[in-house]
Amino acid sequence: MTATARFAGIELGGTKAIAILADGHRIVDRHMVPTTTPDPTLAALRARLADWNSTMLLTGLGIASFGPIQLDPAHADFGQILATPKSGWTGARVAATLADGLDCPWAIDTDVNGAALAEHRWGAGVGCDSLCYVTIGTGLGGGILIGGRPVHGALHPEIGHLRLRRVAGDAFDGTCPFHRDCIEGLVAGPALRARFGRDPASVADSHPAWQHVAADIAELCAAILLTTSAQRLLFGGSVALSRPFLLPLIRARVIDRIGGYLDFVDRGRMDDLVRFAGLGDQAGPLGAIALAQSASGQGLS
Repeated sequence: MTATARFAGIELGGTKAIAILADGHRIVDRHMVPTTTPDPTLAALRARLADWNSTMLLTGLGIASFGPIQLDPAHADFGQILATPKSGWTGARVAATLADGLDCPWAIDTDVNGAALAEHRWGAGVGCDSLCYVTIGTGLGGGILIGGRPVHGALHPEIGHLRLRRVAGDAFDGTCPFHRDCIEGLVAGPALRARFGRDPASVADSHPAWQHVAADIAELCAAILLTTSAQRLLFGGSVALSRPFLLPLIRARVIDRIGGYLDFVDRGRMDDLVRFAGLGDQAGPLGAIALAQSASGQGLS
């Protein structure tokens, strides 16, 4: 990578968006805008990109967006937000708007696939061929890498909407508008508020319902390990990072759920197998930079 290589990234989230400028993967500038409706949000981000590009030509642009989003270049709606409950964003031309006028290669992916890529290159996933990054915050999403590359197919992984085995005695209905008790509807931020009847930040770690939350997340971990053979499962997001006491509970329940079937799931290896993301709250912004580097052919830096 040359000393003048500069990469820009956009992390487009459901409540806020961040424009990032980096030398290599060292962030040198950032600008945050609230995610309101598409036109003002994308225009503000595009203006920041244009300003950076006018000072020094960008080497690559990476866009890490909330989903669902069309990632197949063969589709007419490539780079657009698909049907989403977020008001006004269905059909938003994210990639075309942000990349317009920039004479540099660009790439777009989900925010969680981007974060997984960043963890693979610079965080807790270094040395892993396959991994899954799970964020639990306002929603629940997962990015999956196999062979060091983000997984795409008919769409992209939507593990937040898996409906999994419920723990005995848990009567919580769930809050997902599509599936009620999918994993996002059970443990994401709005679900926890509904489950506890108040801001979950005010709920003590000793509250018994946290045991149900740990069991639900463990069920998700077991499903991911059985279907992807991930070498590492990394957790990020405001909910996951604010309740570290859950991680040992989750690990113990994962072992129970696997029931001895996978020989790499044992007490001696669980601390390495299921852990917090190494980049913390920087995984998302650096995910956009990782995508920019991949677009420019410099993804091994």
